[in-house]
Amino acid sequence: MKNPSTLGELKQSAFADPQLSTRTVKDEMRANLLVKMESSVPLFSGIHGYDETVIPQLANAILSRHNMILLGLRGQAKSRILRALTSLLDESVPVVTGCEINDHPLRPICHACRVMIERDADRTPVTFLSREQRYVEKLATPDVTIADMIGDVDPIRAARAGLQLSDELTMHYGLLPRANRGIFAINELPDLAGKIQVGLFNILQEGDVQIKGYPIRLALDVAMVFTANPEDYTARGKIITPLKDRIGSEIRTHYPPTLELGMKITQQEAWLNRYADGRLNVPAFIAEVVEAIAFEAREDKKVDKRSGVSQRLPITALENVVSNAERRAILNLEKRIVPRISDIYASLPSLTGKLELEYEGELKGADAVAKDLIRGAVSRVFSEYFRVADLQQIVQWFDLGGSLKISDTTPAAEAMKQLRTIQGLVERTGELNVKPKLEPEAAVSAAEFILEGLYANRKISRSEEKGYHAPERRAAETVREEVPRGRNPYQ
Repeated sequence: MKNPSTLGELKQSAFADPQLSTRTVKDEMRANLLVKMESSVPLFSGIHGYDETVIPQLANAILSRHNMILLGLRGQAKSRILRALTSLLDESVPVVTGCEINDHPLRPICHACRVMIERDADRTPVTFLSREQRYVEKLATPDVTIADMIGDVDPIRAARAGLQLSDELTMHYGLLPRANRGIFAINELPDLAGKIQVGLFNILQEGDVQIKGYPIRLALDVAMVFTANPEDYTARGKIITPLKDRIGSEIRTHYPPTLELGMKITQQEAWLNRYADGRLNVPAFIAEVVEAIAFEAREDKKVDKRSGVSQRLPITALENVVSNAERRAILNLEKRIVPRISDIYASLPSLTGKLELEYEGELKGADAVAKDLIRGAVSRVFSEYFRVADLQQIVQWFDLGGSLKISDTTPAAEAMKQLRTIQGLVERTGELNVKPKLEPEAAVSAAEFILEGLYANRKISRSEEKGYHAPERRAAETVREEVPRGRNPYQ
């Protein structure tokens, strides 16, 4: 059905229903939320791990018609949630054509629209805004002014129209009035200067704003939502107490509580669909290790807990891991792309920039801390697949003097040839759902994971010069045990 194009047509349509035309944005969101809840439709698609925590609190705030703030560390999908709120708005709503503040044709609040409707009556043109057009977002920065947020006098407009500066038609509307009949989101609220925060008092409590220099109040219809990082309260700024008091609900976000949920988010967000022919294969244990790095970092004492470890860390790391494997396949003319543990170490640039270190970590260095986190992540995942005691045959091979050095650019065929010299190693890759004869690239990845797991559990050593080898002390003890008592081992 075609939408009305004039005020006269609008009056004859379903949009003129008093229940529909007079309800506020918060009433609209509440009504659409109830419909979703009754039909058991997921409230927000693409947001995982919040079903039992954040989403119920969000639903309560919307049902209560509250303005709300999402409080959480970086990388906890706060902005994603705010933008997902548009799904609770109607598909489209009527506005007076050309109105800067999206006035409803049946109940205009701005002077210009009232003059137009009085002059043109039912011929007044009407257009429709989609739900996406009704979402306005502003990143709070210290240089934001009250004119940016609320509005100010526009002397140029007054001069061009020959109007007095006191005339309402000379007003320049800020972002907040332009979000009328929609959702207005402010990211990182504590970064907003205190005097600007004061300018939000009226809209949160009385539902109106007063633009500088004009003795009028605009009764705006806006749902206000904010985000903030708890660290910002002391590091860069704070939310002033009277403003916090006027925000209806404070909802705390959090990181994924389990490795499985974290992997689900990472798989959804990371750019992995690079080839349609299936040549890219990311083994499950590689994806688990990448995700476990974030979990290790959130527990590590050398990493600042107040800053948090963003979920963007495993997302960008996995993309970098795949890219390094992709580069190796291109250099070696290989048809299949399978990431290895060495590719995770090659992804250090995507890790170090996302870690805020404590003093101890700064002394050690970001690269060293990141390598320790990878080692800890490998140990965590390795223990889910193997017991070290079951791999003693492989450990003994190194104890007897064996060593193996494979770089992140070594071709799969060459790497497999070297790995087969280690007794029992390639055979154990079958426990990782790998078929060595049919999937040499995957077998190399699995074998390297086993060796790295033994290294992470301190059963073998690894260095830049030798690669994987036996710890010096244990290798010497093994030689002594094999030499008969009383005989010189060097004869």
